[in-house]
Amino acid sequence: MANTIHVDIVSPEGQLYAGEANMVFAPAVEGELGIAPRHAPLLTTLSAGVVRIHIDGQEEQSFYVGGGALEIQPNKVSVLADTAARAKDLDEAAALAAKQAAEEAVRGHKDKIDMAEAQAELARAVAQLKAIGQLRKKRT
Repeated sequence: MANTIHVDIVSPEGQLYAGEANMVFAPAVEGELGIAPRHAPLLTTLSAGVVRIHIDGQEEQSFYVGGGALEIQPNKVSVLADTAARAKDLDEAAALAAKQAAEEAVRGHKDKIDMAEAQAELARAVAQLKAIGQLRKKRT
């Protein structure tokens, strides 16, 4: 396919996606990136959020990532996620429980390290809930 870019999404658990796309959207720490074929090379850090893969004529695919690295080459996008899951596989009840636990940890922090860990966990839980919400909107 001439107007596509190859996409790989991997995490420590394994590969979640490998295939072609017409457009990829990723949550970089500087903001959401839109990546098209022949994009300029870039290496950046991912924040917790949703990676969306658009393929003409098919339903957009969404993946939750809990942070990591993003490498872009003109013909390839590599998402190296700390944690990742297909958005449709996320458990809303578990994400809500994780959010509540993280909020309690933030309120009861004892030192800066505990506070930073609790805030990072809270950001991941909120990103999961956002991914679930986006997927729910697509279905309706």
